[in-house]
Amino acid sequence: MFGPLRNPTYLRLFAAQVVALLGTGLLTVALALLAYDLAGEEAGAVLGTALAIKMLAYVGVAPVAGALAARLPRRALLVALDLARAGAAVFLPFVSEIWHIYALIFLLQSASAAFTPTFQATIPDILPDERDYARALSLSRLAYDLESLASPALAALLLTLMSYHDLFAGTVAGFILSAGLVLSTRLPAPGAAAPAPFGRRVSAGLRVFLATPRLRALLAVNLGVAAAGAMVIVNTVVLARAALDGGEAEVAVAMAAFGAGSMAAALALPPVLDRAGDRRVVLPALGALAALLLSFAAFVAAAERTGGAAGWLWPALLAVWAALGFCYSAAQLPAGRLLRRSAAPADRPTVFAAQFALSHAAWLLTYPLAGGLGAAAGMPAALIVLGLLAALAALAAARLWPREDPETLAHDHSDLPAGHPHLGPAGARRHAHPFVIDDLHPNWPRGRA
Repeated sequence: MFGPLRNPTYLRLFAAQVVALLGTGLLTVALALLAYDLAGEEAGAVLGTALAIKMLAYVGVAPVAGALAARLPRRALLVALDLARAGAAVFLPFVSEIWHIYALIFLLQSASAAFTPTFQATIPDILPDERDYARALSLSRLAYDLESLASPALAALLLTLMSYHDLFAGTVAGFILSAGLVLSTRLPAPGAAAPAPFGRRVSAGLRVFLATPRLRALLAVNLGVAAAGAMVIVNTVVLARAALDGGEAEVAVAMAAFGAGSMAAALALPPVLDRAGDRRVVLPALGALAALLLSFAAFVAAAERTGGAAGWLWPALLAVWAALGFCYSAAQLPAGRLLRRSAAPADRPTVFAAQFALSHAAWLLTYPLAGGLGAAAGMPAALIVLGLLAALAALAAARLWPREDPETLAHDHSDLPAGHPHLGPAGARRHAHPFVIDDLHPNWPRGRA
């Protein structure tokens, strides 16, 4: 599990990720308190708008940033983006208008939309071994889960000693320390890419997605994961406080149960992925997300209708949320492996950027769906609709993802002239090698899609 940390370059990058995530976690708490100071009881609407702005930045900026990242020095770009995030966070304690929050969040999250896929696309070049890379993905998932647990606890401790305005200083420090750690590393240069117009580079990642069967399935996986995740993130507070008449502690415990389930999957799955493969892990996990949401909808509806199950609602919520966390992590953990297999090194920045944008587009759909249904039609309705959405995503992923999905494929090159370097010394028009979509291979081999 922790083998990749023996690589000094990866160790520093992982440390940079951890400190940046802790800073982001402090920002989340401080921003909620700032919004309440400025908007009072309308703070939820302010935060909802800020979250929508974040997703719009992710969806709109990531593909453009991916195209630029393929042409820029990685280390300089990552350091500059960390410093840009720190610069935006510096001004947050001084805002006096709600629109100031929106503008600064857009700047900060635009930098994150460029930083994250560039960072993710660098890891496969540092850890070329498949097993090491799989464990690095688990460590990354673990870092996100620890952030969701540790940052609120750290913020609560710091708030006993200082004003919430001072938490923004922790955010700035996290980004600056992250920049310093990245600056201390020597990163491999991305593979040489053929010259192409900027617009084509922006759309390159999307072209790879649409032409690669396993990545078309990943689009469905993204939607199913977002359906379950949005239900948890948006409606945990409603279930814990309104349905169960709990307080802030119950909200924190429920979120911790989800995070603990996700952490358990991150720790347990790497050897399972090595033995079973990605498809046999992702598809059952995605189906389980749908089943959990739909079964819990029936439980909540029974509790609301009769009251007889109300006493079991709290332990049921914790158990279901922990199971959702496990399946949520299991369904999305192999995504990086799929992206790595499906893109040439030179194209990885644009493909990772496309995944970043497309996955967050799913969240942009499911966040308002979870909140709007919960408020207008109640929790059982929200659970049913999101459960059905996850079920449809699971069925689509199973249909789109071939059962036999080898990395090396035999294919023909009748389109290439005799003597083309790609045909090799023998000039064989039919050959086999690890297959990815690129300029020489614009379409998936027939019979394999």
